[in-house]
Amino acid sequence: MKSLKIGDLVARMPIVQGGMGVGISLSRLASAVAEEGGIGVISSAGLGVIYGDYSKDYRKASIYGLRQELRKAREATRGIVGVNVMVAMSNFADMVRTAIAEKADIIFSGAGLPLNLPSFLAKGVKTKLAPIVSSARAAKVLCNKWFSEYGYVPDAIVVEGPKAGGHLGYKLDQLDDERFSLDAVVPQVAAEVRAFGEAHDCEIPVIAGGGIYTGEDIYRIMGLGADAVQMGTRFVTTEECDADERFKQSYIDAGRDDIEIIESPVGMPGRAIRNSFLDRVRQGIKRPKNCPFDCIRTCDVTHSPYCIMLALYNAFRGRLQNGYAFCGANAWRADRIGTVHELMRSLSDEYDAFVAKLRSLGRK
Repeated sequence: MKSLKIGDLVARMPIVQGGMGVGISLSRLASAVAEEGGIGVISSAGLGVIYGDYSKDYRKASIYGLRQELRKAREATRGIVGVNVMVAMSNFADMVRTAIAEKADIIFSGAGLPLNLPSFLAKGVKTKLAPIVSSARAAKVLCNKWFSEYGYVPDAIVVEGPKAGGHLGYKLDQLDDERFSLDAVVPQVAAEVRAFGEAHDCEIPVIAGGGIYTGEDIYRIMGLGADAVQMGTRFVTTEECDADERFKQSYIDAGRDDIEIIESPVGMPGRAIRNSFLDRVRQGIKRPKNCPFDCIRTCDVTHSPYCIMLALYNAFRGRLQNGYAFCGANAWRADRIGTVHELMRSLSDEYDAFVAKLRSLGRK
């Protein structure tokens, strides 16, 4: 595999570990991936709950938690460590400022277009910015907005397809429509980004994610124009993943038919593993009494069947009777818990084996 260059950052392997909240990718997982030559990513979602013992003020606890996680990651590796910050979070600005203050290598931001993200950078700051989009149109809008308003060019762009885990930037009727598949969208985004980069005399790497599972998948999607891949699901079933072992086991126990699309309280479709909690939600049994965190701007407690923050926090802690696991479309393929080192080596070996196979057939 070729390396991934994002400005002066160079990842030996073109693999970005997706930011997974609540608590699924914290410092332990992110530092392990970074140490193996990929880009490790800490999710900033829900840190105010995870670090609730520090302060009952959700925002104060979130800031403290992100500082702690970044510092722990820095102690564990000299590799590239980033932070995922969702636009939809009510403490978006706090998390961006904290990530920059703690000198995170890169901020990945989606769940809405981060149109004002460059406004948080001060002169001399080295933190890179990588927006997450789901279409060429969104990439064009964002690139033009950043350049016209801030004179800033994205350091990288992530394009997520409809097979990704967690909240999805697609409508329900687009999830199974081949026109919106990652294979269809990557060439479109790559062409748009390349044209913008050429017009401004720069190179903007495109990172593709959503349903990528093997080394062969990596080769194929990079052949469509991506410079690297983003993978989340594969890293859940590693020893270093920050989630409870019962969360990881839910992936291993899941069958293909257990992966389902749910309607999230935040107003977006999501992909998760079906369990008794979600069954009870469908039966109308769950209903929050109030909003304890005000964590997502688009969440309306008066119409929500449950508090998504508590549900995801409970799942992170292994209390799946009171929560559920988000996952990618291929989560059912997981069959064992391994290490990040084993996974990265396996992906590299699979990639090389596929390249060798193509060469033996006289193809590049």
